[in-house]
Amino acid sequence: MSFVTDQVRRIDALLDRLQLSRPTTPSADDEEAQAVRSELVEDRERIVQLQFLIKLISPPPSAKSALVPLYLVRSALSQSRLTQSRSILTPGIQSREGGEHGEAQDTSSPYERDLEWVLMSKATTQIYGQLLNLILEQTIPLSYDIDYWDSVLNSYRYSALYSIQTSPLRLWDFGQEVYRDVRQRAGVQGITEGVEGSWRQFYALVRDVVRERSVEDVRRRVVSPLARVRTECRKKRDALRRIRSMNANALGVLLGEGLSNRTMHEKGIATPMTPEFGVSDEDFDERRDKWRGTIVKSIALMDAVLANVNEEGMTVDAFDPAVGAATDDDRFYRSSDASISSLGPQEVAERLHLLLETRLPNYQASFEEQVKIHGRPSRLIRYWFPATVLLLSSGTILRILVNRKEEILTWVRDFGVTVRDFWANWVVEPARKIIGTIRHDEGSEISIMSKRSLEGDRESLERMVVDFAVQHPENGSLNEAQIADIRSKVKEGDLTPVLKAYEKDMQSPFFGVVRGNLIRTLLIQVQKTKVDVEVAMGGVDELLKSQELLFGFIGLTPGLLVCIGTIRWLNSTFGNRKTTQSGRQTGKLLHGIRNIDRVLTSAIPTDFGELMYKDQGLLLCDVHLLRQDAGKVMPKQIYRDFLEDVDELVDVRIGVKKQQKIVKRIRWAYAKWIQ
Repeated sequence: MSFVTDQVRRIDALLDRLQLSRPTTPSADDEEAQAVRSELVEDRERIVQLQFLIKLISPPPSAKSALVPLYLVRSALSQSRLTQSRSILTPGIQSREGGEHGEAQDTSSPYERDLEWVLMSKATTQIYGQLLNLILEQTIPLSYDIDYWDSVLNSYRYSALYSIQTSPLRLWDFGQEVYRDVRQRAGVQGITEGVEGSWRQFYALVRDVVRERSVEDVRRRVVSPLARVRTECRKKRDALRRIRSMNANALGVLLGEGLSNRTMHEKGIATPMTPEFGVSDEDFDERRDKWRGTIVKSIALMDAVLANVNEEGMTVDAFDPAVGAATDDDRFYRSSDASISSLGPQEVAERLHLLLETRLPNYQASFEEQVKIHGRPSRLIRYWFPATVLLLSSGTILRILVNRKEEILTWVRDFGVTVRDFWANWVVEPARKIIGTIRHDEGSEISIMSKRSLEGDRESLERMVVDFAVQHPENGSLNEAQIADIRSKVKEGDLTPVLKAYEKDMQSPFFGVVRGNLIRTLLIQVQKTKVDVEVAMGGVDELLKSQELLFGFIGLTPGLLVCIGTIRWLNSTFGNRKTTQSGRQTGKLLHGIRNIDRVLTSAIPTDFGELMYKDQGLLLCDVHLLRQDAGKVMPKQIYRDFLEDVDELVDVRIGVKKQQKIVKRIRWAYAKWIQ
């Protein structure tokens, strides 16, 4: 939804509100009521047709845009038969022509006349909105073309590239000039010496003309070979700036003097009716006359703006006086509210028909012609050089592809296998292990030694120590209680019987080795060391099992990071770039706020502290873009609050200082989405 849509919807709603405030119908016994009913019965077909046409060009409440296509407005005006003689097109209806000088004498009923005025009001509102939208949509892209010329002028490399891009056009213009000059000289000199002599003279003329123009071009480019190109770019940029200023000025005039301003600030139109009894006949007639006066003056204003905005040689400073002079000479604009009724809907319809059929098409054609001349070159001109290089080298590229077909296929095949193995080994398999860990799958548990290894080695150590203690008792044979005590101590790591024997044999190692006890005790201690190592490894094993899920996610992370990075790169390179564009919206909002602040800061206010029409138009263009960008980023509730602040910002009646304060409020209130 744009600013223009809001304005049109508000004006249309105000018009409907004015019709609803119509005074109540007289009682059934009143003679005037009977006369009205008799007229309604006679003109029933005409009234039904007008009601249908009014509904046709009224924006539906549920539609996103309040603008109706112009072909519907044109069709409604044509079907209303107001632009042609009613006596000719409406068989069976009494002739309404007469009076002095052949002017039409309106004998229609008051209700039918009101419906005709409502139709004209609806049509004027739609044409007004379409004109605002057209100028707005045409002015905004001019900034992009101006930026293009700025980039060309700010870099000699881009200037040289532009010179190469436009070289065919300059060569064509040079050939056309040579052809015209040769033709002119040949017509002056005459060629009468036969075919061979004619061709000889013709080529001599061509050679002379080319030589003269080449010398002239060399003199013109003595300073720099790119001077002529840069001068041409500078002229086009200045022309686009003038067109943008003219359109912005026209937009400001339409907003400041047209329907938007009059319906918003004139109390006579916006006066609410009383809820119980509506309005009186006098109040309603006054408000109706004011509304008709607003419609008629807006038509004259649109006509004057369209007639002068693309006038050749028109400057920004002369535009406002030219529009003022045109409206002062216009009978529609000079008419007072009380004398509007003397015009009649037929004259208004004819003026609207002139706007639709002549003024608007001429304005569009003139604007498109100027943009075509001064705008940036078309894509065909900008990209013909790389396209030509690609076309000329296509044979070589195709030959390379054919000669290296097997290598390319092998590379593609290996690349596919690599991607598949990476996916299976670094994404699928770690994910499967994580799922198994969560489900306590025994096959997926991390383990650095077998489950029964420690138990077997501990039982073996216990048997070794018990056998040694039984075979070498210190104080006689051991009973069952003593053996059980030794076994329990071995489980706790106590090898006292073996260590005592080891200490005794160490006093005479040679005899201990001969008897075998020393070696046996050493081997038992080796088994004890093995058991201690396995106990330590068991603790490490338990620690790994407690962090098994963490290790699983660590193993999965590299594969996921590579996949996510690849997908994001592919999406930003070959995708629809929605994510990238949404990321750039913040920068666009900040740029829009900066442009608005720049317009308000550099503007020279009027004596009343308000923006001039040109600055008002530029402000509206920047606000229009800001609204569109904000709608893509902000939530719905925040966006509604944002629209309230923006609508207050474009109201130039509050003054430049208050507008600057509103910009500051927007900057800090919506900093989350702007910065």
